[in-house]
Amino acid sequence: MSRPDLHEIAEKLRGELAELESLSETSAGSRGTVLLDQQSVGRLSRMDAMQGQAMAKAAEQRRRGRILMIKAALQRIADDAYGDCEECGEPIPAGRLAIDPTVTTCVGCASAR
Repeated sequence: MSRPDLHEIAEKLRGELAELESLSETSAGSRGTVLLDQQSVGRLSRMDAMQGQAMAKAAEQRRRGRILMIKAALQRIADDAYGDCEECGEPIPAGRLAIDPTVTTCVGCASAR
C-alpha cells in the first residue's frame, strides 16, 4: 500500500488552516453583541440581526473544531504518527486520507464506533 506524501498533506492542511483563521478574523464583527437601538433598527431587523449573529457563532464553532482537527493532524505528521489508525494501529488507506486528511481511524474502526 502506498503511503501518502506527508509534505503535500502538511502544505494542504496549513493552507486550509490559514484560510479558516482568516475567516475567523473577518467574521468577528458579525458574532458581536446585537445592540438594542430602536431608532436605527426596528424590531424585526433586530431579530434578523440576532439570527445572523447566532448563525455566525455556530459557523465559528464549526471552524474552531476544524482548526483543532487540522492542528492535531499536523502534530501527528510532526510526531511521525500520521496515517496510522488510533484504534487498531493499522495504516489508514491513502484514499480515506485524501478525502479528509484529518481522519484518525480506518474505516473499520470508524464504523465500529
